[in-house]
Amino acid sequence: MNKTVYIIGHKNPDTDAVVSAVSYAALKNLLGHPEYKAARAGHLNPQTSYIFEKFGVPRPEYISDLIPKVKYFMQDVVETVTEDVSVWEAIGRMEKNENRVMPVVNKDGKYQSLLHYSGFAKSVLTILNPEKKHNFTTSISLILKTLNAQPIILASNSDKTFKASIHVASSSNETFVKRLDAHASENIIVIASDRTDIHKLCIEHNVKLLITTSGCIIDKKLKELAEKNGVSVIVSPYSTAPTSMLIAYSMPVSVMGDKEIKTVSINDTVSKIKDILKDVHCKYLPVVDEEERIVGMISEHDLMKEPNIEVILVDHNEITQAVEGIEHYTIQEVVDHHRIGAIPTKNPITFINRPVGSTSTQIAGLYKEYKIPIPKEIASLLLCGILSDTLILQSATTTEIDQEMAEYLSGITDLDIKELGNEILIAGSNVKGRSASELIHQDMKEYVEGKVSYTASQIEVGNPKEILDRKKDFMAELEIERRSHKALFSCLLVTDITKLSSVLLIDCDPKFEQFITFPKQEKNVYYLQGVVSRKKQLIPLITEAVVNYQK
Repeated sequence: MNKTVYIIGHKNPDTDAVVSAVSYAALKNLLGHPEYKAARAGHLNPQTSYIFEKFGVPRPEYISDLIPKVKYFMQDVVETVTEDVSVWEAIGRMEKNENRVMPVVNKDGKYQSLLHYSGFAKSVLTILNPEKKHNFTTSISLILKTLNAQPIILASNSDKTFKASIHVASSSNETFVKRLDAHASENIIVIASDRTDIHKLCIEHNVKLLITTSGCIIDKKLKELAEKNGVSVIVSPYSTAPTSMLIAYSMPVSVMGDKEIKTVSINDTVSKIKDILKDVHCKYLPVVDEEERIVGMISEHDLMKEPNIEVILVDHNEITQAVEGIEHYTIQEVVDHHRIGAIPTKNPITFINRPVGSTSTQIAGLYKEYKIPIPKEIASLLLCGILSDTLILQSATTTEIDQEMAEYLSGITDLDIKELGNEILIAGSNVKGRSASELIHQDMKEYVEGKVSYTASQIEVGNPKEILDRKKDFMAELEIERRSHKALFSCLLVTDITKLSSVLLIDCDPKFEQFITFPKQEKNVYYLQGVVSRKKQLIPLITEAVVNYQK
């Protein structure tokens, strides 16, 4: 499978994270790298949804986690064979393309069974066992193809399968007649050489099929009799011995396929299928979609290879904020504007981290650096990312670079900075009818400081009273969050976009409360004058409190 490189933001992504991923993937594609694809590690918040709808840009793929799954390791180019093809033809295809296995599908393309060499050996040995009588399924058409035989007379139903009883005419006439009589109720196929007497006996006994070997043609009078009696006649180019052996391979693959092998889904985890693979002889499993159609194959060998995806992280660089399972994959790059946290990589990587107001500013700068014109819809997204993350260039995180880039993007898009900024902030500040849990998880990040962890969420509103009136609900959700993460505390920064200040709701371990030095507004609520940035203002202050707590 071709490698895909996902460009993805943090869990519970904000506007900056999502538009940065989309815009950077677009840049990579414009540079001639189609394998780069934007993704998101959470659902879009109302502001981001509004922006994508406004500019008519498709939403990036949602990836809930990157826990190793079948789809990241499987072979997605798989040759299949329909169930009416002969075993001989299927083996030929497998050898030609060096396939160890081949899925059998029905006429609708749905998976039926799996062909593999150990299955071949078992079935053929059963058929060729001289000590056991064994009738096997085949059709005259399949025998014809398998032997590359010349048709002389073919019955009208030559494509229909039947249970065949194979006999080689090597005995005396008397003995042979007794054998034919003993099997009179069966669909008899006789393999004969150039013995006209045997040919006559077969036709008179109305055998299902007469196969003459070594290119031997039957007598014309016998041909007329065969047509009258409904006996099919074909001529094998091989002698009797190889003809007898080859005919066993004329069975349809539907008979030979292993029906006991389980199928797996592209979203099954690697840990789940490892145990299944252990019990499979051929060490391969078919991968099917919801309609049971083959989409790939996976083997034990595939699981030892590097996965077919890599990642680029945007707008974060801490493992606690990254999509679950990220540690299993190669990280190619990081483009961010936050503090540098702990995220280990296998190899040296490109790491772009500048103290600017948004990652969108950096992505826009990369377009200029590569001298690639920014498509208008991408420029619109990037401008929204900057204005969202800097509260219309009023946040303490705003730099001259952000202001210059916003003006540059405004010039490309003909969008008014203040008008657009107010529009998207209003779109994101509507909290009416939304649950406390939804709002807390909308933009929540987890941080690790020393031996403790904590979560910090942020929402922007027109009036914090909307939240404080529902304080009980929010505190209950923060407590649930703190306990589920086994965190020191969980907090929610409620930013007033009209007054550019915030209130902080916090649920914490009682021992930590004395280290919180913010002005207390009421129980579990603190007023933060002029604080609007979680990254540049809240986290440095609260980190200091956490450090003091751990001393």
